[in-house]
Amino acid sequence: MITLRLAHDRGHARHGWLESYHTFSFADYYDPRHMGFRTLRVINEDRVQPGQGFGTHPHRDMEIISYVLEGALEHKGSLGTGSIIHPGEVQRMSAGAGVTHSEFNPSQVEPVHFLQIWIQPERVGLPPSYEQRGFPAAEKQGKLRLAASRDGAEGSVTIHQAVDLYTSVLAPGEAVTHRLAPGRHAWVQVVRGALTLNDTALAAGDGAAVSEEARLTLTATAQAEVLLFDLP
Repeated sequence: MITLRLAHDRGHARHGWLESYHTFSFADYYDPRHMGFRTLRVINEDRVQPGQGFGTHPHRDMEIISYVLEGALEHKGSLGTGSIIHPGEVQRMSAGAGVTHSEFNPSQVEPVHFLQIWIQPERVGLPPSYEQRGFPAAEKQGKLRLAASRDGAEGSVTIHQAVDLYTSVLAPGEAVTHRLAPGRHAWVQVVRGALTLNDTALAAGDGAAVSEEARLTLTATAQAEVLLFDLP
């Protein structure tokens, strides 16, 4: 079963310095039909204007992944960590027992476009931690590249939940296939371009919840970038 979440049906917030689209209920956007999917709680598509950002704020008991599409995102956290995330890089923050952090666009001329992803951890009160890794385009072209996983397999960042997050870049006509184990589910989020998920058409910003499907085939109908979450 494949259930679509179309881009234009998402929640939308515009704050001048920030424009955000919410796949699931978040902040002032509330829809009881869209509170998350399995352990996936948030997918926000954010655009932050030059020199602007999110001031210091707290989080706890959530695995937070930042996936930058364009521009750069500067991160500073209460653990003394600081970094700039560029396209092709994935940062994982385990908020655990509690952290504070800020996220800013360090450029004075270019906006930053990124996805903020929240996954519920396997248990509460974990020690807070950060991890950031780059995934070159060649590793994603025409294949599913594991970017986050429970055990950090294949050089992926480690998340504290039995979730595998894959990323892929597909040229028109290219296809990748993923098999779901019995009892597992998936969420497919199209980042750019357009593709078909089995026989279902998806475009940029669209998502799809997948259950009771053994095989997923993603075929690009235009140059595409996609995230695939394999979920318990």
